[in-house]
Amino acid sequence: MTTRYRVEYALKTHRRDQFIEWIKGLLAVPFVLLSQPTNIHEDDKPGVAAMAANAHERYAQIMVDVEALIADHITHQNKPGQPTSKLKLLVPSIGNFFTPLPLADAFKWQDSRRHISSRRFVAPSFNDVRLILNSAQVMSLVRSSRLELVTFDGDVTLYDDGDSLTPENPVISRILDLIKNGARIGIVTAAGYTEAEKYYQRLYGLLDALADAGVEAHKLVVMGGESNFCFTFDPSEASKLRSVPLEEWQLPEMKTWTEENITALLDVAESALRSCVTYLNLPVSVLRKTRAVGIYPPAGVRLAREQLEETVLVTQRILELSDAGKRIPFCAFNGGNDIFVDIGDKSWGVMACQRYFGGIDGGRSLHVGDQFLSAGANDFKARLAATTAWIANPAETVSLLDEIGDLLNEK
Repeated sequence: MTTRYRVEYALKTHRRDQFIEWIKGLLAVPFVLLSQPTNIHEDDKPGVAAMAANAHERYAQIMVDVEALIADHITHQNKPGQPTSKLKLLVPSIGNFFTPLPLADAFKWQDSRRHISSRRFVAPSFNDVRLILNSAQVMSLVRSSRLELVTFDGDVTLYDDGDSLTPENPVISRILDLIKNGARIGIVTAAGYTEAEKYYQRLYGLLDALADAGVEAHKLVVMGGESNFCFTFDPSEASKLRSVPLEEWQLPEMKTWTEENITALLDVAESALRSCVTYLNLPVSVLRKTRAVGIYPPAGVRLAREQLEETVLVTQRILELSDAGKRIPFCAFNGGNDIFVDIGDKSWGVMACQRYFGGIDGGRSLHVGDQFLSAGANDFKARLAATTAWIANPAETVSLLDEIGDLLNEK
């Protein structure tokens, strides 16, 4: 019994987004009441159409109600002494919102493409709700002319895990369109290189395209190591990137991250990782960097998901309980086949991009990433700094940017 509980908690509970699960539960009610899982798709087309229309109306009304709850929550958040919002009571883990969300419009848009209302055997899913929230977020930003900064994760967001941003990648033309429409771009990645050339090797398709298109310098920044190394686009450089002095992007709070405290935190993290390597008998090497420490297997070896999750959770817990972990923010994350602990996290990286571009606030920024699960997910903390869109693969990033492009063309 204890073993089953631990499996359910460690491998499932922390991998859920409670807000999405709650909305999914709301949509399950009309699905159960209205669906008739028979062969009517062939025998009674008018009946199918009527049920789909009825389901669409019910789903849309639920989204209107959730919109109102979010609007009410926004009036209460960050206001000491205010009564707790109803949404906070219903979903205790809910965070803050930077903008209202037009969920009904977003549902109608996604329903026209995913045909959610027409389904009789498959209820509205986690992915349906995730994509509806993404659409609502970009609708809110674009319609209010508030989209000034778009930041992206790298692996699994702009390109497949471990790959590079090559010239044929369809996301490049979409990013160029964003820049032409006045947005600034940030790439906030866990890759912690200190040399511009190494970032160029991963991003050369985009950087070369920016130079060829005559994009001005400083329209794009690369924030490496989550929030530790900043480079700006500069077409005059061989690598198309130039290191940015600390005073131009570093947040005031970062100045308290002394080398002594950084070393202490990485020492604790390395000890925790080595302990996991020993008791899990992991076939990995340990890599210590200036602002990170991690483990990785040799080429061709895949670590089990359970091993990765266990290592992340153990390391994270040890750091949270340590004195060093209380002095400096950190991020312990599962990279898919490796584990790394970085100084800072993506909330700091996104905020540093905002500062570099003149102080853009979170309600005018959008972070796009694939890792938003609450443990071992390095995009999760970005929710503290900006509006976010949760994608599952690079193709979804392209689709999201196409949505933004369509909305911009409607204006």
